[in-house]
Amino acid sequence: MSITVVLAVCVDPWLLASKDAVWRSAGFVVIAAASIREAIDHFQAGDFDLVLLGHSIPSEDMERLTFLVRASGSQTPVVSIANLAGDRDFLADRTQNNDSGALLAGMVELLAERERVLRTPALLHSTVT
Repeated sequence: MSITVVLAVCVDPWLLASKDAVWRSAGFVVIAAASIREAIDHFQAGDFDLVLLGHSIPSEDMERLTFLVRASGSQTPVVSIANLAGDRDFLADRTQNNDSGALLAGMVELLAERERVLRTPALLHSTVT
C-alpha cells in the first residue's frame, strides 16, 4: 500500500485525532498545521500528496495558500472542508463535507482521478509517436 502524505491546515484537531487509525489504515499520514504561516513552512519544506484546508480559514488566507501551491508548480490537489452543506470553495480542486467518512472517500477519489489524468497524456503521447 502506498502512503499519502496530507498537509491538514487549520483542520479540527478532534477530526484528525479521533480518526487517526482510520486515516492510517487508508494509507494517509496527516501533518497538521495550526496556522497559514505554519502550513507555508511545511509545504515549502515537504513533499505532500494533498493539502486539506479546514473550514475555519479566512477566505484571504485560503486563497493565499492555494495560490502558493499552484505557483510552486506542484500538482498537489487542494481539498477544502465545507462548513455547511452546499458550501463551495472555487479555488480548491474539491470541496468536501465535514463528515470524516465522506471526507476520506472524497480524498481517495480525487487522488485516483489525479493519477488517471497524470497517466493519460503519457499514454496518448506514446501511442502517437
